[in-house]
Amino acid sequence: MHDIRAIRDNPEAFVAGWSSRGVDDAADVVARILALDVELRAAQTRGQEALAKRNAASKAIGAAMGKKDMAEADRLKAEVETLKAEIAEAAEAETAKGAELRDLLAGLKNLAAADVPDGADENDNVEVLTWGEPRTTGPAKDHADLGEALGLLDFEAAAKMSGSRFAVLKGQLARLERAIGQFMLDMQTDKNGYQEVNSPLLVRDHAMFGTGQLPKFKEDLFFASSVIPWGEASKTEKNPTGVVLNPDARISWDEEADTITLSGDDTSSIDEMRYLIPTAEVSLTNLVREQILAEDEVAQPMRLTALTPCFRAEAGSAGRDTRGLIRQHQFSKVEMVSICRPEDSEAEHERMTGCAEAVLQALELPYRKVLLCKGDMGFSAQKTYDLEVWLPSQNTYREISSCSNCGDFQARRMDARFKRAGEKKTEFLHTLNGSGLAVGRTLVAVMENYQQEDGTIAVPAALQPYMGGLKQVG
Repeated sequence: MHDIRAIRDNPEAFVAGWSSRGVDDAADVVARILALDVELRAAQTRGQEALAKRNAASKAIGAAMGKKDMAEADRLKAEVETLKAEIAEAAEAETAKGAELRDLLAGLKNLAAADVPDGADENDNVEVLTWGEPRTTGPAKDHADLGEALGLLDFEAAAKMSGSRFAVLKGQLARLERAIGQFMLDMQTDKNGYQEVNSPLLVRDHAMFGTGQLPKFKEDLFFASSVIPWGEASKTEKNPTGVVLNPDARISWDEEADTITLSGDDTSSIDEMRYLIPTAEVSLTNLVREQILAEDEVAQPMRLTALTPCFRAEAGSAGRDTRGLIRQHQFSKVEMVSICRPEDSEAEHERMTGCAEAVLQALELPYRKVLLCKGDMGFSAQKTYDLEVWLPSQNTYREISSCSNCGDFQARRMDARFKRAGEKKTEFLHTLNGSGLAVGRTLVAVMENYQQEDGTIAVPAALQPYMGGLKQVG
């Protein structure tokens, strides 16, 4: 979210900032924001002035009646009624203009940090470093072919029960994926000082709004609801809830009206809708929503981590990575989140990225570090490093971690603040998030970089203790 006072004080900076991030007609957008701001403040002023006049007139009614001046009292009563209507009209205008302004601001990207390079897309990103020697010789089978040949990766069975972009892992390969997740979680907690958190996978819409997934990226989210009551029934041992569920019930989403409806029966209803998290960033960052922390609570950055399933509809990636584990609807990830003071966020960003790099180095996976340009950064980020791991079958690097400093952008949306010692004024916190790492993509990288001529997969030394000493899969 953006500070309207900052836009009011320096509109040119926001025009330039949003233009560089691909916002069309940024000058018109800023002009509309400023116009709404003027209209909102005017409505507030009208309401305040009308309220003051009403209070004065109400007080004068008593004085007039005390003097037996009923004509004056009647005149003042009529004035009060008129002022009440003016107050209601001003309040209605304030609500409407405030909502329009908030909705407009909520859909606008964070501004980029000063050292983020200009650019439109991934072709304009800047390589910062490379680590390790990419494997360019020998067998380079795709991970999907490797897993299916071993009988340990089954896309067909997953598709029958869940559709495309799902997979079934079996036996040693399932264990290898579990080992990767546990290794990374242990590394972030034991070596890098992150506190492990077991956080919810289902969250309300305000949590998604806080981290920037809503309202702009609704189509990329999965949602769920509570039980759907369908008619009435007696409570029995077999049906203790007394609820009849209609097997033909269908949920539809009116995106324009932002409402959920059920087909079939007027008596049907949906309990509160919740979203499945696309990343634990949502749950972890929202732990400080609507809070005012003491400075000593963030004198050292608050560092949180979680290993969770993640769910993404991948609505904007039709036709991309349709085969294999690269782009799944359901996957596991170790997420890192930091909450800190503004002056600490830049150094914390470098540290967080280093924590993700350390995992790749421990697994001896070649990678490169890339500074994203303004046009390729995520919605909430003001600066982002991507880590891209080498995949021999594609003869290229692919993203495996994205580490972002969001500044105070998410904190404003969540109203997450802190108060410095001895100060009355509060300040917004800074939030950061990063993958440490995506488990499925790490599994892909291990399979491809550690594949052997006989089709088996060597287990990296760092993972062997998590595999009961097993040195190869297959």
